[in-house]
Amino acid sequence: MTAGRRTDARTPSPTEAAARRMLDLLAAGAPGEELAAQPARARADGAAPDEVAWIEETCEAALAVRRVLDQHRRREAELVALYDTAGDLAGLRDLDAVLRAIVRRARTLLGSDVAYLTLNDPAAQDTFMRVTEGSVSAAFQQLRLGMGEGLGGLVAQTARPYASTDYRSDRRFRHTGPIDDGVAEEGLRGILGVPLRLGEEVIGVLFAADRTPRDFTPDAIALLASLADHAAVAIDSARRLEATQTALTRLEAANATARAHSEALHQASDAHDRLSKLVLRGAGTDEVAAEIAALLGGGVAVHDTDGSELARVGTGPVTPSAASLAASHAEGRAVRADGFWTCAVLAGAERLGSIVLTGRDDLPEADRRLFERSALVTAMLLLVRRSVAEAEDRVRGELLDDLLAGAAASAHWDPDSLTLRGRRLGVDLARPHAVAVADCEPALRSQLVAEATRVARGLGGLAGMRQGRTVLLVPCDSPGVLARDLAVGLARSVGAPVTVGTGGPGTAPDRHAALHAEALRCLTALHALGRTGEGADAAALGFIGVLLGDRADIAAYVDRVLGPVLAYDAERGTELVRTLHAYYDQGASLARAKDALHVHVNTVVQRLDRVARLLGPDWNTPDSALELHLALRLHRLSRKNGGHGADGD
Repeated sequence: MTAGRRTDARTPSPTEAAARRMLDLLAAGAPGEELAAQPARARADGAAPDEVAWIEETCEAALAVRRVLDQHRRREAELVALYDTAGDLAGLRDLDAVLRAIVRRARTLLGSDVAYLTLNDPAAQDTFMRVTEGSVSAAFQQLRLGMGEGLGGLVAQTARPYASTDYRSDRRFRHTGPIDDGVAEEGLRGILGVPLRLGEEVIGVLFAADRTPRDFTPDAIALLASLADHAAVAIDSARRLEATQTALTRLEAANATARAHSEALHQASDAHDRLSKLVLRGAGTDEVAAEIAALLGGGVAVHDTDGSELARVGTGPVTPSAASLAASHAEGRAVRADGFWTCAVLAGAERLGSIVLTGRDDLPEADRRLFERSALVTAMLLLVRRSVAEAEDRVRGELLDDLLAGAAASAHWDPDSLTLRGRRLGVDLARPHAVAVADCEPALRSQLVAEATRVARGLGGLAGMRQGRTVLLVPCDSPGVLARDLAVGLARSVGAPVTVGTGGPGTAPDRHAALHAEALRCLTALHALGRTGEGADAAALGFIGVLLGDRADIAAYVDRVLGPVLAYDAERGTELVRTLHAYYDQGASLARAKDALHVHVNTVVQRLDRVARLLGPDWNTPDSALELHLALRLHRLSRKNGGHGADGD
């Protein structure tokens, strides 16, 4: 052995060795079972009884230290878990995610088989299963617990925590069939429930449960209650955030709607201004329709009250149905029917016409309002047109009255002034004019004069009401054709027979009063002859027209009836006219006619055959014979008055 050094080789006693081992086990965090095994190990090593007793006391102290250390570690872990839970919950924004996180952490912290959460339903007065973790039973996951029913219903009702070591046999709670069936299907035994409270309000219950009986310690109850307090705050925050987000979403939607509405109003106002300016500067329906079509991107047609087309842009002929017009009139809005949009053009309750939009299957609210505004502007345009037309009609009516009154009506009657007034209205009184008088059943006379005014305006003439009948003064060379055309056309427009008599033509303003009287006599004759619904002039009425005529053109009548025979005699020097005189003067007797003519009867027959070829095969029918006999007598009278004598007389 080296000098200056000494070695202490004392062997520790059994008690010292056992104490050292227990300290080492405590430091290493060994299980309590290993600490509890030390007294038995000391006996096995041959320790004395007093040493074993000391080791047992030391072991009890070591186990107590171990329990304190375990409690501190557990509480430290719980505090860390609660802190982590608070952090997790603070970061969550979705309510469902918040609830799932709460239940998951509860199951983890308490080491339970199942964790779940119910929320109270104030309206139904119960609490319902909201989130589960570890559950396998569908019936359990859909449970609803009435207030006071089962363990959870009691917690929700009393706002106090409750625990059951074995719920199935625990008679402290009010058992119900659905609850017991759900719990049995899930296989739960030990259950702990704590309230989720916000101040004095209970919003739900948080549960931890095992599938074996479990005695929940006060620490476990306090831990779950602490988690429930955090959870209640998180749920409330999530709900408030969700409500705020919903409110913000609604506010954004409302703002977007307001912006869209404002933009639509601005566009509609701008379009209304553009259309109104068109009307105010005197634009016609064609220009307004073109502007509407450009604004709405479709085809547009504008119609009058009677359905007649006033303007059409970008579309083919289209006519709105009576049903769609009635619907639009009743609703005051545009309606879609028959593949296009229709809007009644209204002035108050009065319908002025309609406007049709084609090429737009879908019409958003903004465009629909724009279309309806277009109808308002169109109403303004039609009202302006009607006012102008009414004023012009009054002026035209006054001119017509002055022309038909004639020079006898006023000492200041001036044909030149009347001609000038007509020129200002687009009526050229220097042209040949005819006067037509039209009549129909009394109920339709106002409609007849309106239609006649429209027709006369189109022909460059005048129309109005005089002595209860409709009168037209229009440029015309053929009064008979005019009468027939008016009778047909006006009858079609008013939907009833229209009788028309005409007089003319005449070129001087002072002739129009006489033409009016002649037309009125023709109208009277048509009614007297039972020819209501027809149109005719004096010439078309034959000899009756001659009798009715004030200054009838006899030569024209004779020429119309007898002209071919007169021309034949003049060209060939024959005596067909003289033969006809003798034939009719002798009562249409061939024998007496040949004696009066001093010719053979065959000569008479041959001459009459020639007449038939010139005048037609029906020349000798009663009506034609009457016309022909009258024309012969007028011809004879005109020749006598002219100093030439009669044929053969």
